Amino acid sequence: MTVIQAIIQVFILVMILSGGILAVWLRDLLAAVIALAGASLLVSLEFYILQAPDVAIAEAGIGAALTTAIYVIALRRTNRKEKE
Repeated sequence: MTVIQAIIQVFILVMILSGGILAVWLRDLLAAVIALAGASLLVSLEFYILQAPDVAIAEAGIGAALTTAIYVIALRRTNRKEKE
């Protein structure tokens, strides 16, 4: 592994962590779902970089797409903003 690859992996991991923290911190639930979807896409990118393309495809398909769609459908039937 080269130094550039290590820097890219650390950057992706920091972005995953910040996406998770942002999802917890946001009061708008739709924005939190989008932050989780972004973190999930970054996790699938990390799996691809770690040479696990089958796991990356599963994470992108189920973790990012399907889970986000289920959350958005659930949010459409409830309140979008979290009560204080």
